[in-house]
Amino acid sequence: MIAVMGATGATGNAVLHSLLALGAPVRALTRTPHDPIPGTTGTHGPRPEVRYADAADAGSLRTAFEGASRLFLAMANGPAQVELESRAIDVAARSGIEHIVKISAPAAEPDSPVAVSRGHHAVEQHLRTLGVSHTVLRPYAFMQNLLRSAPGIARGVILGAMGDAPCNYVDCRDIGDVAAAALTRPGTATGSYVLTGPEAVSHPELAVRLSLVTGHRVRYVRLTPEEFREHLVHRAHMPAWLAEHVTEIQQLAVARPEVPTDTVARILGRPPRTLDAFLHENRHHFRTQAAGPGPRPGDRA
Repeated sequence: MIAVMGATGATGNAVLHSLLALGAPVRALTRTPHDPIPGTTGTHGPRPEVRYADAADAGSLRTAFEGASRLFLAMANGPAQVELESRAIDVAARSGIEHIVKISAPAAEPDSPVAVSRGHHAVEQHLRTLGVSHTVLRPYAFMQNLLRSAPGIARGVILGAMGDAPCNYVDCRDIGDVAAAALTRPGTATGSYVLTGPEAVSHPELAVRLSLVTGHRVRYVRLTPEEFREHLVHRAHMPAWLAEHVTEIQQLAVARPEVPTDTVARILGRPPRTLDAFLHENRHHFRTQAAGPGPRPGDRA
């Protein structure tokens, strides 16, 4: 039995469906077990077992992990992430979990300029200390996160503070397939792996590609880090810590130019999904979303 934490999130749900496609026995763990798991209703295919689990409640974790031998661990980034993920790992180790696949982040280093990445490093170190067999996946920017920018793109605008720096994008479904391989064949993928798509694309190039896909002009509005952070807090209504995190990620791309890896192809034996294919598949989102906040007066295009 493979337990999947974060089964309703972007990566966890992708892992869940990859495992179901392989015919693996899967248990979806969620804090809302009575709500439908995305993608599992109205289908005739296999469905996962569903159990309640809350990383803040060790008792619920013990029940959720009962009888499982492998665990996929993904949680939303947040101030309590190190505490919550470490607790889940501790309970998993005591519950007989034999292999853990953890979603981490690029630049997961003790002195990383990205605070969330420093937290992931701490969790990775904790996982190593326990001596449990594990796989750490460090994916770059999710293509699916572009859908959050759909309202602005429909208005013809992408905001950012990356200048012309290239950005690695990876499709969550490829992350799911790699994680599923590591969970079903742990011997083939142990250690740490950086996951990207086949190319790194700058924001100006992304705007060009979106213009072609949508049929209307999309322009990239360049902001300073301070302007970008202010926009995220006051216009996009992000919590301050999350706005800081997004800004730090973009500045990291400027400081350390991103280069794609061949990890997905090596593990899966096929090329990763492309950004162009993702944009074409989701072109209706970028055309029809309600208008979101546009650029402010004085923003630089």
